[in-house]
Amino acid sequence: MSAVATPVSPMLVRLAAEKATGALLRDHGTLYLVDGRVVHAESPAAPGLDVLLTTGGRLPREGWDEAVDRAGAHRAVGRFLVDSGRLHDGELEICHLGAVFDAAFFALSPTSGPTRFRYGVGHWFGTVRPVSAEAVERETVRRRELLDAVWPYASVDTAPVVPRPAVPGQSVGVRQRALLAAADGVRTPAELARLLGRPAFHTLLDVRRLAAAGLVRTPLEPDSVPPAPAPLPAPQVTDPDIALLRRLRDALEAHL
Repeated sequence: MSAVATPVSPMLVRLAAEKATGALLRDHGTLYLVDGRVVHAESPAAPGLDVLLTTGGRLPREGWDEAVDRAGAHRAVGRFLVDSGRLHDGELEICHLGAVFDAAFFALSPTSGPTRFRYGVGHWFGTVRPVSAEAVERETVRRRELLDAVWPYASVDTAPVVPRPAVPGQSVGVRQRALLAAADGVRTPAELARLLGRPAFHTLLDVRRLAAAGLVRTPLEPDSVPPAPAPLPAPQVTDPDIALLRRLRDALEAHL
């Protein structure tokens, strides 16, 4: 994994090289691997695929529950959603990849706790589009850098979101307006993501942008606001996974 100087998870690197199948358990989430490639991810910090699909109105809750009841034991929930006509193949792939990268970002966050791997363990959702461990690591690093470039103070990520009044002439986009409208001074970014049915990372990114604009209260306000960073250079596409990742990112950001 030459593109990532220091691996986010050395164990993930080793498991990828071994082409291992099973569940990588960390403090903040779990990654599921098949033949060394990531096929699913979960984290308490990120809304699950069920929330992203049902809260957004794309899939009725009863449709999701039926898929889990009828296909969960066979690890084929994703296939059932397509075969039953509830989702198209491409739609499921984009939604699932978005959920995987979202949960993986939090699952791979720095931790002092133990990292364990349970060989042979699979997830009931089933395999949709396996992603290389290298692509998951690269995207995790990219997201960390993007958050810090927007607002390098992580305290807003876990604090209740408290809106502040805008200055005359200041405006925000539709997505951020909806976030501010849902912010009641008690809900954290993770809770807002679940309420709105949005990926948790994109919610964190919006909160940091709002913090940089002075539109949400920031814990332990810094003495001075850092200058706006230069835009990050576009990454070079070096393999099919990265090309897919860029298309996924563009599709998600266009619909959030």
